[in-house]
Amino acid sequence: MKSMRDCAKIWHEQAMNAVLDERSLGLRREAVRVLECAERGHVGASLSLVEILRVLYDHILRYDPKRPDWPGRDRCILSKGHGCVPLYVMLAEKGFFPAEELSRFCRHGGLLGGHPDATKVPGIEASTGSLGHGLSVGLGMAVSARMDNRDSRVFVILGDGECNEGSVWEACMSAGVKGQDNLSLVVDYNKYQSYDATCRVLDLEPLADKFVSFGWAVQEVNGHDVGALREVFSRVPLEPGRPSAFICHTVKGKGVACAENNLEWHHKSRISCEQAQDLYRALA
Repeated sequence: MKSMRDCAKIWHEQAMNAVLDERSLGLRREAVRVLECAERGHVGASLSLVEILRVLYDHILRYDPKRPDWPGRDRCILSKGHGCVPLYVMLAEKGFFPAEELSRFCRHGGLLGGHPDATKVPGIEASTGSLGHGLSVGLGMAVSARMDNRDSRVFVILGDGECNEGSVWEACMSAGVKGQDNLSLVVDYNKYQSYDATCRVLDLEPLADKFVSFGWAVQEVNGHDVGALREVFSRVPLEPGRPSAFICHTVKGKGVACAENNLEWHHKSRISCEQAQDLYRALA
């Protein structure tokens, strides 16, 4: 019988081997362009998120870019706010703000900062980046929707390193007790955080069992398999009366060989022209 760690390793190998289609490559190229304009940013954390965000915004979420505050919309909170670049790319593509703003990422006078700001950016549901807070905010939104008899759903995307935060598990316990089945948690489980492998910093395994013990319904999935993501996200709630947890096995820096599982690419305080060209060549 395979151990939970062996199973996580198998999932990670499947994510490593996932083939990216042209849309996924194109979204990554646009993310690199944004990072190149700023000459800095979180590269690895951004590239592991692309398929998760792509599927949510292409197929799952209910929203209206012309009315970003429409009460009936679904909410998507990127709790791991440092991975904001692909979210900005998606929001611009969907028409929440002009695409020209992407070129001013982290520039003076620009709309888009290094972490999402809900007070400035249309389509951003919560200001995040202080890790561990997004799930609590999302739980509050889900409770509010239930009290107002709205059928809005809330999706919260967390990093695996972020799951070291105690506030994540407080929110998990509360959501499970409340049976908040309009709330979904999506873990970008790329197995690395800022300075080491997640299993060496503070091991999460058995991660699925942790969520089950708090009363959540759980589904593991290859986080770069668009078809698989679309199928599991479309089943929300996984079980009536339970919040849903999706453990998405991903690869940090997915799509760029030099950046995959390479902590030097977690964040770059300066991205040179040569490095940007290396990224583009990898995504050609």
